[in-house]
Amino acid sequence: MLRFLPLKLGRLYRCLKLLLVVGLFVILLMNTHNLFASFQKNELTDRRFINLNKCPACFGTSWCRKFMNGQVSFETWGRLRFLDVFNVKNVYFAQYGEPREGTRRVVLKRLGSNQELAEIDQKICKRATGRPRCDLIQAMYKTEFARINGDVRLLTPEVVEGWSDLVHCPSQRLLDRVVRRYAETKDSGSFLLKNLKDTERMQLLMTLAFNPEPLVLQSFPSDEGWPFAKYLGACGRVVAVNYVGEELWSFYNAPWEKRVDLARQLMDIAEQLTNNDFEFALYLLDVSFDNFAVGPRDGKVIVVDAENVLVADKRLIKQNKPESYDVWYESRFEECDREACLSFSKDSLCSRVTVDHNYYAVCQNLLSRYATWRGTTGGLLHDPPAHIAKDGQLEALLDECTKPKKRYGRFQAAKELREYLTQLAAASSSATAR
Repeated sequence: MLRFLPLKLGRLYRCLKLLLVVGLFVILLMNTHNLFASFQKNELTDRRFINLNKCPACFGTSWCRKFMNGQVSFETWGRLRFLDVFNVKNVYFAQYGEPREGTRRVVLKRLGSNQELAEIDQKICKRATGRPRCDLIQAMYKTEFARINGDVRLLTPEVVEGWSDLVHCPSQRLLDRVVRRYAETKDSGSFLLKNLKDTERMQLLMTLAFNPEPLVLQSFPSDEGWPFAKYLGACGRVVAVNYVGEELWSFYNAPWEKRVDLARQLMDIAEQLTNNDFEFALYLLDVSFDNFAVGPRDGKVIVVDAENVLVADKRLIKQNKPESYDVWYESRFEECDREACLSFSKDSLCSRVTVDHNYYAVCQNLLSRYATWRGTTGGLLHDPPAHIAKDGQLEALLDECTKPKKRYGRFQAAKELREYLTQLAAASSSATAR
């Protein structure tokens, strides 16, 4: 009886695959007219499609001229609107062209699902009128986004604290940085709110409350060495960022030498975001294979989803000295039945100077045998060569980095793991060069 079970499962899988193909074919037939229309029209020049008509309840307008001039256009599959049902995150690939520079690939984001975007509209309306539907533009001027007007000199922590992960525990130094580097204004460079137009202030505050990813990319730009995708601009509720490369998941079964190099870079990112000369700790609260990408030319690993980044000002923590501020904070390993889950206390991240969260997140969700993603387990460093597996050092360091047995063991394990991966990568490079 058991011998026939794999046959039945295989037959069922083939039937389901056939049904999926037939279903897609039927959808294509039903949408034939829309299909041809989609290829003929550049929807990114449509003000309503990019929600430019909802501004200032939007993310910015710095790239609107490029959108309206047709310089930005969806790639082939992005033109097919009936496929949007599969694109829950509303992330698209597009081509951006400049007359002298040619075209290049960019990534367009709506910064939320359709449901999340509809909910923000309802919240704005309810705050302004008490009803879920209203004139959105008029309603914006009756919300807290408009109350912070030109008479307010600075964006202060007590006003925006807790609006999103970026400002869960903001310092004045962080907020000045956010305002000064805000890219959706022609007069950037000043930390004074009064230098922003009313609409620009509302757009900044809405972005901060709804999805602060653009502000993370602007405040900690790739041009200055931060490991984030480059922010390009926005029009309405569509944000454009630089295309980095294939997602990290694509390298899950890459050659061992490549995976070692990627793992080393991931640990370097964890270190950079935790300890840097600016004394801002950027803690990654959502760590999965989909949130990192790898450059096709330089092989550089970059964070491509920065919505859930908590920024703690270490300088302020040292100055205010909250209870136990100088006691090292250890993240607790916890088993869970979901993929890419993490255990952390935001309040602890905000009140301790020395924190191991980023090492824990990278080790547990990306590198170690505890990492699970898309039904697989084993992490990026699965199936090491026999001599490395026999040595046991790599597995021991990964285990201690993920589920430490010693007090403060993760800090030391993370340091030694970075050094060990650097040695392995160097050895691989030497072997290749010979």
